[in-house]
Amino acid sequence: MSIPGLFERLSTLLLREPEDREQVLLLLHSAYERNLMDADALSIIEGALAASETRVTDVLVPRAQMDVIDINTPLAEILPVVIETAHSRFPVVDGDRDNVQGILLAKDLLRLQVEPDFNLRDWLRPAVFIPESKRLNVLLREFRVSRNHMAIVVDEYGGVAGLVTIEDVLEQIVGDIEDEYDFDEAHDNIRQDSTGRYRIKAQTEIEAFNAAFNTSFSDEDCDTVGGLILRHLGRVPKRHEQIDIGGVRFHVLRADSRRLYTVLVDSGIRKQVSENSPV
Repeated sequence: MSIPGLFERLSTLLLREPEDREQVLLLLHSAYERNLMDADALSIIEGALAASETRVTDVLVPRAQMDVIDINTPLAEILPVVIETAHSRFPVVDGDRDNVQGILLAKDLLRLQVEPDFNLRDWLRPAVFIPESKRLNVLLREFRVSRNHMAIVVDEYGGVAGLVTIEDVLEQIVGDIEDEYDFDEAHDNIRQDSTGRYRIKAQTEIEAFNAAFNTSFSDEDCDTVGGLILRHLGRVPKRHEQIDIGGVRFHVLRADSRRLYTVLVDSGIRKQVSENSPV
């Protein structure tokens, strides 16, 4: 095909006004197939489009899994929690998780070194409360304007449903964002955390998982733990979703609309699963 002919076809394709989101995606995929954009650019654009339809309730950290600090806890007991969880921000509550007093920045605890009379309440930042129904693109815009990085999600009755961070929102658009606290070494594909549970990367080979937990999952149709879960569900699981396969319960820690990254299994898995578990 001649170059002018190709340009004419591309111009006709790209200048055609799409009538709905599906046609927009078709145009984008057509541009990708013609090498007008790379796979990363296509993925990010698809993620940005999906963010306008995704609600906060789909990506939040549930209330029961929030790492919070009780304002009545002695500072000496707070520091180990902050160090262990390695978060940069913590909701501070007064007894009940519905009673959020504010947000503590972990870096503010450095003042303990120079201020013996440090008062935790004096250093709390105002908490931002948002409804479960808020769309991610709207929330991202609000995060940018207000310079907040965390919001407390409330349900229709005013109770705390969970929390969401700017990282949670961005990961829905650009994919998983790993930081210095994420484990990424080959020998760390399976790692036990402080609670005794096991964090497992989706890329872990099924053979390695079987060896570690005395399971007998087949690797004939897929090679990795992530592939096993995707094949079982027939789709990419949502964050915090729980999937039971062959007597093992997988809890999804990290996932976006396109890929599964990390799952969690209970510390008692070796006792719960026999060597000949059915798949």
